Amino acid sequence: MSATVETPATTEKPGQLTKDTYKGRIHPDWCPGCGDFSVLAALQTALLELGLQPHQVCVVSGIGCSSNLPGYVNTYGMHTLHGRSLAVATGVKLGNHELKVICTGGDGDGFGIGGNHFVHTMRRNVDLTYIVMDNQIYGLTTGQCSPTSVKGMKTKSTPHGSVENPINPIPMAIVCGATYVARAFSGKQKHMVEMFKGAIQHKGFALVDVFSPCVTYNKDNTYQWFNPRVKMLEEQGHDPADLHAAIDRGYQWGDEIPIGLFWRRTDLPALEDLEPVLHTGEGPLGYRKLGIPSEQAKALIDELL
Repeated sequence: MSATVETPATTEKPGQLTKDTYKGRIHPDWCPGCGDFSVLAALQTALLELGLQPHQVCVVSGIGCSSNLPGYVNTYGMHTLHGRSLAVATGVKLGNHELKVICTGGDGDGFGIGGNHFVHTMRRNVDLTYIVMDNQIYGLTTGQCSPTSVKGMKTKSTPHGSVENPINPIPMAIVCGATYVARAFSGKQKHMVEMFKGAIQHKGFALVDVFSPCVTYNKDNTYQWFNPRVKMLEEQGHDPADLHAAIDRGYQWGDEIPIGLFWRRTDLPALEDLEPVLHTGEGPLGYRKLGIPSEQAKALIDELL
């Protein structure tokens, strides 16, 4: 008697996008409870709900705990230098302006050593999304004061309390030229997904500053501290087209801390829209012929590699 082997039924069709489509080959090594797990899951969900194929996306990061994220998501990715992710991402976007380019990093990487690139990428209105996992501490180097640590915070580098005023990235981004400025919280993942989707779809520079608690080194700004304080702007009737209201709400800090979309404008051209060489009808620069002899091109590539 011959046996019949039945093939298990599957609901997934070839080419069909699922949450697993965006899972990288490497498993995250963040501390258990780190807010960055929620950020990663929210980004994967946002890509799925937007229907973006992995080859349509490039995730670029700098250095830090959160900057390991490109290895955990199945898209094109680059793990670059400390504070230099936005510079590299600008090159990626101009090299292939058909890609959705997303930068990920932390407050030290983005607002500290990368602060100069942060300002100039915003003023140029480069069409990319910048997701900053803002834990208000240097986690990778085991707990030093960061650019967003509040005054008086005691850390490994400020044992008697920080004497410096922190950077406030929300008003800073608004006045420096970012055209989509939002804040999210790792403890509210569904809301974060919507902030990410809006940022990725936006044409121009989009910042999403995420309160992503460091459960190992920041014992002040914890989930328990944030949960009763964060309030969604969308539930309070905030108008993201109101410049002065956006700045005022961005400065709000204390018993109530706003999260959501602070500011959005659509009338400012992105950098790629202003660059004539990208609009010659020949497609992205990365697909064009180099315009030099093949032998010379090979020599240049061999030298670089």
